[in-house]
Amino acid sequence: MAFGIFTREKKESLNKGLQKTNESFFTRLGKAVAGKSTVDDDVLDKLEEVLIASDVGVTTTLKIIERIQQRVARDKYLGTTELNRILKDEITSLLAENQSHVTGDFEIPACNKPYVIMVVGVNGVGKTTTIGKLSAQYKKTGKSVLLGAADTFRAAAVDQLKQWGERNGIPVVSRGMNTDPSSVAYDAVKEGLDKNADVVIIDTAGRLHTKTNLMNELSKIRRVIQKVIPEAPHEVLLVLDGSTGQNAAIQAREFTKATDVTALAITKLDGTAKGGVVIGISDEFKIPVKYIGVGEKVDDLQVFNNAEFVDSLFTGR
Repeated sequence: MAFGIFTREKKESLNKGLQKTNESFFTRLGKAVAGKSTVDDDVLDKLEEVLIASDVGVTTTLKIIERIQQRVARDKYLGTTELNRILKDEITSLLAENQSHVTGDFEIPACNKPYVIMVVGVNGVGKTTTIGKLSAQYKKTGKSVLLGAADTFRAAAVDQLKQWGERNGIPVVSRGMNTDPSSVAYDAVKEGLDKNADVVIIDTAGRLHTKTNLMNELSKIRRVIQKVIPEAPHEVLLVLDGSTGQNAAIQAREFTKATDVTALAITKLDGTAKGGVVIGISDEFKIPVKYIGVGEKVDDLQVFNNAEFVDSLFTGR
């Protein structure tokens, strides 16, 4: 049995990955509406507190509350028993506004090969692991992949990417630590072009001394990549750690200032009750959430589907 574009296995993984968020959110919501039969101002005030406590973010929370207020004003007889349905509807609608069309597979847009992805994000968010899982998923769909180890400030990042390459049988272009990141990126894209690879994924440094350094480094990598393929990178993927809640939103603000981010991957949602941050980040930045991480296995990196995400968020309610 399939759930839309999701297999049963993916749906179960998503449900499990969002379980902590689901339980925390509805425990708070249950307390907020206890003893109430109608959705009045007091219930809405408490719902606002629940959404903010679930890391949805203040701006997005107020937007959701305003939409529910309008629904209540139209239908005077809405009760607290219907609040879950209304809330689910409005969150689904909000996410749909900010998401581009999602396919059920790890597809790449039609372009002259290779499709170049530059991956950015601070250290510790699961950036290199996301690259490893993403490359494995691409390979599983029959694509040839090549990785570039351009996070040359950390030996662990270079070694980790090599390990993923060996595990998945995917070549890694590496020049070791303390080499020029942009030269590694250049070599990786050039090799990808020469070998007619479908996808080239470039890892980049997660932390430089100042925002100016970060901006300059990412700009330099972009410029040298464009010497090989003028329209590259085709995608700049920002990886965020969902377990950090609103800190992930702060990181997103910094990186969107530093470079032209085109897609988001939000990791580690299985270990946290802060899954609401996906809703707030999608709404605030108007950048598609392309992938979410809901577990340790390679297949637990999923293509984000807003309807399935909300369905799992409300599972059993």
